[in-house]
Amino acid sequence: MHNSNRRAHALTALLMAVAVFVTPLTALAQTRIEVPKNKYKITDDIQAGAQASQQVEQQMPILRDEAISAYVEDVGRRLVAAIPSEYQHPEFRYRFRVVDARDINAFALPGGPMYVNRGMIEAARTEGEMAGVMAHEISHVALRHATAQATETQKYQIGSVLGQIAGAVIGGGIGQVIGAGSQIGFGAGALRYSRKYETQSDILGAQIMARAGYNPRDLANMFRTIEQQSGGRGGPEWLSSHPNPGNRYERINQEAALLRVAPGAGRDTQQFASVQSRLRGMPRARSMEEIARGGAQQPQGGGNDGRYPQQQGGRGQVEFPSTRYRAYTGGNNLFRISVPENWREFGGDGSSVTYAPEGAYNQTQNGGDFTHGVMVGIANARSNDLNQATNDYINDLLRGNPDLRAQGRAQRANVGGRNGLGVTLAGRSSVTGRNEYVTVYTTQLRDGNLFYAISIAPDTDYRSYQRVFQNIISSIQLAD
Repeated sequence: MHNSNRRAHALTALLMAVAVFVTPLTALAQTRIEVPKNKYKITDDIQAGAQASQQVEQQMPILRDEAISAYVEDVGRRLVAAIPSEYQHPEFRYRFRVVDARDINAFALPGGPMYVNRGMIEAARTEGEMAGVMAHEISHVALRHATAQATETQKYQIGSVLGQIAGAVIGGGIGQVIGAGSQIGFGAGALRYSRKYETQSDILGAQIMARAGYNPRDLANMFRTIEQQSGGRGGPEWLSSHPNPGNRYERINQEAALLRVAPGAGRDTQQFASVQSRLRGMPRARSMEEIARGGAQQPQGGGNDGRYPQQQGGRGQVEFPSTRYRAYTGGNNLFRISVPENWREFGGDGSSVTYAPEGAYNQTQNGGDFTHGVMVGIANARSNDLNQATNDYINDLLRGNPDLRAQGRAQRANVGGRNGLGVTLAGRSSVTGRNEYVTVYTTQLRDGNLFYAISIAPDTDYRSYQRVFQNIISSIQLAD
């Protein structure tokens, strides 16, 4: 009886030792991630993501292949189901689309919409590598990194903050398309993911993979695959907006050593190979640069190849903004501004100057008018208060343009490194007969006069010009 009790105690001790050994691998030893501070509501993430998603699907070539779409959706759903409960947001609606672009890239928007480039799927060596990129992107969404980073960095609002957040997340070459040539990685990359957030998404991505039945080391391997293959595929697209936080490969593998891969999840290598074969049998996908030049949809107007929006009112074709910028100095060296290099400087009335592409500017006896571009100038201010001076200027502008209406109140903006305001107007253009958006940015000079920059584009083009306008406004330097 005594020996029996000793054997029972020994067995109990052994089982406890095994339990202590196993538990850290599954629950205790894995890294605990501290969710960043966030002043935005869950509904803000959802709104920003929905706004950007609509824009993406209007202007990006979404692959319409039922078999491939269903496969990627299935992998995505498996990963979403593996998000640890403390990072789950039931309000989020994750969905997955394939973009018919050859650049190696993927991005997820706040609230759940996710887009995987065809080039990313073709570059991956295994389903696990593809799933690794998706798990990393899902982690950014689950940890609400877009709005968290905006909480840290957003000091001034130009227009809609949520719109900036949505655009910023997209990044890289995608930003060229929906931002009309901007390099976000959102030359505009105010909200490019920080290295701190990259580390968090690497760690949570590894944990999600293990819980979904994938080897988390595949995430580390995919970074190497991207680095090896991106050189001949238009540059390290994904890495440009997902900077290496340092020792990334080693850190992911360190986390992987603490995790136990869940059994039973299907990892169909044969199906992945079939999807890759199906993609490679399709016509060559365009690069992001080509998509930015040609647009995702059918070109308008017969012989137009899509690079130039067709104008009405006797205007020519307007070339999309270049991704390269050129600096100009104006106002007797009062200001310096950078605009796309395919825009020209057009004379004004002595107190203003316009920067616009060919075909967007029309010289008249009374000066000139333009359909796409930016006008910069100085106006006499009747008040030393910026709000009042701006209101006076806007009212003068509206009296001369009765078809325009203000769209909400002025928002704080950073103009030339100074406190400024941004006001968006909308209405029917007397020049083209089309609806247009006009955004007026203002700040006061040291002599009390009002410095202004006015961006303008037709409503059908304004979204694709928004990022360019933001780049231009952020480039302004004042020397009064």
